[in-house]
Amino acid sequence: MSADALQATTALKSAPTPWGQDRRLEFIDFRLRWEGHLNRADLTGFFGISVPQASLDLAKYIELAPKNLAYDRSARRYVAGADFVSLYPTTGRPSKYLNELLATVTGVLAPGSSLLGWTPPTGLVPTPGRQVAVAVLGGLLKSIRDGSCVEVVYQSMSRVEPTTRCLSPHAVAHDGFRWHVRAFCHTRERFLDFVIARILEVGGSPEMSRPADEDVEWHNLVKVVLTANPALPKPHRRSVELDYGMSNGEVVIECRQALLFYLLQHLRLDAEYSARPEAQQVVLKNRRALAAYLRPGLGDSEA
Repeated sequence: MSADALQATTALKSAPTPWGQDRRLEFIDFRLRWEGHLNRADLTGFFGISVPQASLDLAKYIELAPKNLAYDRSARRYVAGADFVSLYPTTGRPSKYLNELLATVTGVLAPGSSLLGWTPPTGLVPTPGRQVAVAVLGGLLKSIRDGSCVEVVYQSMSRVEPTTRCLSPHAVAHDGFRWHVRAFCHTRERFLDFVIARILEVGGSPEMSRPADEDVEWHNLVKVVLTANPALPKPHRRSVELDYGMSNGEVVIECRQALLFYLLQHLRLDAEYSARPEAQQVVLKNRRALAAYLRPGLGDSEA
């Protein structure tokens, strides 16, 4: 790292976080809910504010939610009250905490950028990295912003040599493992998904762009109804229902038609289930209603 880059990085790390009081109140709410305590030093250290300002923030929080905290004189810190109710709905959601934890342990968020203080020991299942070139992603994002066409060099799985395509990108999508760009392919004259890591080059194109609102499969939302595999014993079905947050034995997921294939593939529901019930714990309850979207050729990707 050059001296200039090192100096810039040091300056960024030492710069105070420019958050308003509402963000600081959310921080108090989050720490009380998930760590059970905090003190003024947590606020001054995280936001780079003065002790008097931290005291004002705590006083404001007490004014808004007096039952949410009490001062422990022996520990010299505020602790969550027995009747704690999150002042901010999002901070009280387990998904908020777990997403912050995941972003922190994977390095997406720097420790100083996350609301987390203490973190539990956390393990991750390793996955192979998907490499995306900076110039490629930058070119695609610019094309989406500008509503313009691009010429790309794409390595598909159906050909040995890369091919040149003219695309009108309008969105990006993550299938759980890979990033795709959703685009109109002027070669095949249809909207398709392209794996961004397989795009080798991005350049300008004189072609007229196709508008995003023509991509019916992207804008069409379909409901996917999941239920526990009826072949499972009743206790196992109940466990599956809890895992997926089912109500009355089912859970409804809304998904873009263009991404339906990926959802069903991850759940191993892209074909009629034939695996052992223990291996195929959920089944597709409304397969008949989704049949029109599951035919080959609908919502497919450019392999």
